[in-house]
Amino acid sequence: MGITETGNGQHESGVGEVVAERRQLTNIAYRLLGSLADAEDAVQEAYARWYAMTPGERAAIASPGAWLTTVTSRVCLNVLGSARARRERYVGDWIPEPVPDGAEWGAGRGGAVDPAERVTLDESVGMAFLVVLDAMTPAERVAFVLHDVFRYPFGEVARIVGRTPAACRQLASSARRRIHAAAPPVPPRDEQAAVLREFKQAWEAKDIAGLVGLLDPEATAITDGGGLVQAVGEPVVGGAQIANACVRLAEQVELTLLERTVNGQPGLVSVQDGVTVAVLAFEIADGRIRRIWSVRNPEKLRAWAR
Repeated sequence: MGITETGNGQHESGVGEVVAERRQLTNIAYRLLGSLADAEDAVQEAYARWYAMTPGERAAIASPGAWLTTVTSRVCLNVLGSARARRERYVGDWIPEPVPDGAEWGAGRGGAVDPAERVTLDESVGMAFLVVLDAMTPAERVAFVLHDVFRYPFGEVARIVGRTPAACRQLASSARRRIHAAAPPVPPRDEQAAVLREFKQAWEAKDIAGLVGLLDPEATAITDGGGLVQAVGEPVVGGAQIANACVRLAEQVELTLLERTVNGQPGLVSVQDGVTVAVLAFEIADGRIRRIWSVRNPEKLRAWAR
């Protein structure tokens, strides 16, 4: 996926070209921040700075697309720098905000969602991938995402992160090793879908044995409620423990489980009284579920509004 550089020196008459960069910028910002809300804010800030310039200043910029990408990335870098303090105040475990596919994208804040603000789904938005990115230093994350995902040259990355091109190359290499070590190969989509369909059926049937058979013995389930809804405070570890927790929940609350695409991979959406109350992403390896990420924080579910 390459960075789109728009502009031909006649920028004031090419407003449409500048606006057309929004989707690319949103895609970059979401991968850097793991939050749609923060990504939208970062992109909005970049556009605010663009339009705050005089027409002459804008006309002097050879590539508005590259300029907007640089500003957006720097805003994201600043946000990432303060993320540690923000996470310390966050209640419970923090999970990246899940995104649906285009057909499932909800109305969010009450109006139609602009296609330009939708995130393009590929392997670089998989939940396991984003979780590994979240553990990196801000500089590592920016260098890796811009270069390895969006093919931005190291010279441009260096200007954004304030390092030398050689240092950025090392940052991206370090991040790449982390990705390869922590994120297993993604199984074929139909294989994942088949496992999740069986998991959904066993969950609905309150079949503990069936659930245990589909879960890795060392599986982990993490829930993000953000302190706004009831959620398990600590990760649930162990296939049997997760199976029992699923059955207890099914006995206590009447939920409808829907098979949906979550961050480009098969996942589940939990609906109660017509309202999406949880979005579940999974990591599957060797035909079994190894990780479950359950997002219940309503502030992270606005894209799933039905």
